[in-house]
This record gives sequence, structure tokens and C-alpha cells, in this order.
Amino acid sequence: MKLSEVPIGAGAVIRHVALGDAGEGRRLREVGFVPGTTVVVERRAPMGDPTVYQVRATRFALRRAGADLVDVDQVERPQP
Repeated sequence: MKLSEVPIGAGAVIRHVALGDAGEGRRLREVGFVPGTTVVVERRAPMGDPTVYQVRATRFALRRAGADLVDVDQVERPQP
């Protein structure tokens, strides 16, 4: 599933980050979106875009196009 499909409050483990048309995936990997890392979906903007994700101790706001580059496996209870 894509990171953009994970519901608010749920966690997911990153499986793969695609490169993207302009190399956006490379930047995501550089800031911590690497395979095996747990991501928690914190909140979405009122119109649904962007969404705030917590990766380790950092929060990121990503638009849907960026979150669609990240393939994840949803987990029941996110680990802190």
C-alpha cells in the first residue's frame, strides 16, 4: 500500500521508496524515509493534503504525490 493510504493515527513500516519523475524519492530517503523505518500518520489538512508524518523523532508534511512514492506495510500498533 502507499503511505498516502494509511489512516490517521496508524503506523506503517517502509518497504520501498520510488525515485519519482524528478528524483523526489532520493530526497525522501536522505531525510529518513528508508526501508524498515516506522512512520506514524499524525494528521491531515482539512482538504486532505498535505499530511503530517512522524519518522523517528521528526515530523514531515508531505503532499500526496510525495507520499505515493513510499510503499509501506501497515502495522497494528506503531512503535515509538
